[in-house]
Amino acid sequence: MAYSFHESLMAFILIFPLMLLPSAVISYFCGCFNGAVIVSKYILRDDIRDHGSGNAGLTNFYRTFGGVLTLIVILCDVFKMILAVWISTRFFISGAPGQYWAGLFCLLGHMFPCMFKFKGGKGILSGGTLAILIDWRVALVVWGGFLILTALTRYVSLGSTWAGLSYPFISWICFPGDIFIILLAFITGFLVVWKHRENIKRLIHGNENKFSIHHKKS
Repeated sequence: MAYSFHESLMAFILIFPLMLLPSAVISYFCGCFNGAVIVSKYILRDDIRDHGSGNAGLTNFYRTFGGVLTLIVILCDVFKMILAVWISTRFFISGAPGQYWAGLFCLLGHMFPCMFKFKGGKGILSGGTLAILIDWRVALVVWGGFLILTALTRYVSLGSTWAGLSYPFISWICFPGDIFIILLAFITGFLVVWKHRENIKRLIHGNENKFSIHHKKS
């Protein structure tokens, strides 16, 4: 159901204290459960942020450590988004608005975890999970472009940039006229692209690292 800007604004003002705020807080702390940091720092005793790109994300973890523990990182990033969206839509905001809202704040927690000095990941796996939860069309565009670009070029960052750029536009197409959803989608997409700004610079200059199935210990 589409809403006018005035209707969306009034709804936001009225329900923010009771629904949106607790949903945001819970989703953020779900996102703070960063699998790459927890596994590397507390299991391997070797913080992932001291290696490679310094990013606390899946790609850097795999390149640095590899092994079966990578699966734990994947499950953490997937499950925390599922949990954040489920709690939000079950108890606070139903439907797509709740999914987009919880997804944004879960990604903020993943990218800027308060318990890990605000040094987190770039949000691609969690964001991809969000796309699947929202709508198959959103997932198809985001994941389809990501997989094709990554497979053809072996640049994970190029596929990730596509995911961030395409997310708000496919959301616009799937939920036309819903200003609340579209605004959240553009903020989320911007955050993903912004987190990849250094990768984009390296892509432009031709010195970005390509993905390999073989990990290399730093």
